[in-house]
Amino acid sequence: MPRYAQLVMGPAGSGKSTYCSTMIEHLAAMNRSAHVVNLDPAAEHFDYTVMADIRELISVEDVMEDPSLRFGPNGGLVFCMEYFANNFDWLDESLGHVEDDYILFDCPGQIELYTHLPVMKQLVDQLQQREFRVCGVFLVDSQFMVESFKFLSGVMAALSAMVLLEIPQISIMTKMDLLSPKSKKEIEKYLDPDMYSMMEDSIDNNRSAKFKKLTQAICGLVDDYSMVRFLPFDRTDEEGMNIVLQNIDFCIQYGEDLEFKEPKEVDEESADLNYDEAFQ
Repeated sequence: MPRYAQLVMGPAGSGKSTYCSTMIEHLAAMNRSAHVVNLDPAAEHFDYTVMADIRELISVEDVMEDPSLRFGPNGGLVFCMEYFANNFDWLDESLGHVEDDYILFDCPGQIELYTHLPVMKQLVDQLQQREFRVCGVFLVDSQFMVESFKFLSGVMAALSAMVLLEIPQISIMTKMDLLSPKSKKEIEKYLDPDMYSMMEDSIDNNRSAKFKKLTQAICGLVDDYSMVRFLPFDRTDEEGMNIVLQNIDFCIQYGEDLEFKEPKEVDEESADLNYDEAFQ
């Protein structure tokens, strides 16, 4: 039987741990079993129970305190992830093998991991070898995406992860519940953007005038090939969370191999009684 994984990525502060916590609660309400694995060696706390925690293997704090290494926070995190890549046996032992595993991997936010370092790609390869169907979930803070040039930066970050990892990816705008009504209305145009009109907005900005051709090329690429589209994520909106989950499940083909269950048979006498009561 296949296993399923969400690789939850995004810049620091984009709401990855909150997303995992909210999604686990949502899945539990649907009577679906799911687990979270923390892969951030710099994490301090989270409000969900973890199936495995990379800090049991190595942590940024331990690396920074090692006098022989002398790493800062960023260098320490990269060192931790490279150490993790050389010790995937730890992940095997932590995950075990249970049929129909559905696991959310809460990943670090350092952008280097999704641009040129091979660690995350190696993780994807290892998971796929273990029969996981993997979907990338790239989060961007909606409060950051209220201007066209910032939106383009978010698109490029999501696109970079997509190109590096070579897996299906869903891009999400988080913290929609924290936006003011005015900001929510303003951000709607970024959920299904017209990149060419956005290009004009960006070019009108003096800061990007010298990069006009580059901006045109980026906007054209994203628009012509529908490379990146964002879904809104409001932790207070159950219907919105369902839409996000349905898109992810479609990417990993969740449920394809589940056995079909016959609907419960209703006793004819009871059905007639209920029908009569309903129309009294």
